[in-house]
Amino acid sequence: MIEINLLPGQKRKAPGGGKLRLPDFPAVLANVRDPWLLGAIAAAVVVIGGNGVLYMMNSARLNRVEGVLRGVQGEKRRYDVVVAQKRQAVRVRDSLAAEMTIIRGIDADRYIWPHLMDEITKALPAYTWITNVQSAAAPPTAAATTTGTPPANAPIASQVQVSIDGRTVDIQAYTTFLRQLAASPWLTEVLPTRAATVIEQDRPVTEFNITARYRGADSLYIRTVPLVESVR
Repeated sequence: MIEINLLPGQKRKAPGGGKLRLPDFPAVLANVRDPWLLGAIAAAVVVIGGNGVLYMMNSARLNRVEGVLRGVQGEKRRYDVVVAQKRQAVRVRDSLAAEMTIIRGIDADRYIWPHLMDEITKALPAYTWITNVQSAAAPPTAAATTTGTPPANAPIASQVQVSIDGRTVDIQAYTTFLRQLAASPWLTEVLPTRAATVIEQDRPVTEFNITARYRGADSLYIRTVPLVESVR
């Protein structure tokens, strides 16, 4: 519909003044007479307000949790680097330990007979002499008796058994020799197998045989010396 203003000097304002106005809620509520409708409106306001409050609280909590999560992720990245370095160090340590075990095993088997001869010489008393020292067949172990073959992982040193033949003019020296061999940290299972009186150069002497098993001594009894020393 078209409206014409016939009065000069007056301008009709556009409806609403060109601005967006909110409805007058008090006036609207004043016109509402139904109590159920008022209760529904109040409940809707409470629910909407509560949801807004919960949303703001949850948003603030989410922001805090995300900040903590970013910190934990940063710590995890740093710890991942430390754990990787530790695992690498453990692998290197295990590799070196395995190599050292192999080297010790080789060294232990290289000097078996020097140790045996040295211990027999140190245990030999006066008026007693050795006529023969040789390797003896070691008795089968429990695993070897069951399977018929020696265990594959048995150390070579523990399988070395020695037979010692000797003579003495004093039976007391024979028992002393046995006792000193048994006290050696490099020998075990020292057993007398034979002792008899024989005539040597028109004199009675005691001929004996002793068996013993080699064992690796504790590091307390091992002394290392340089093979080459400078002389000035």
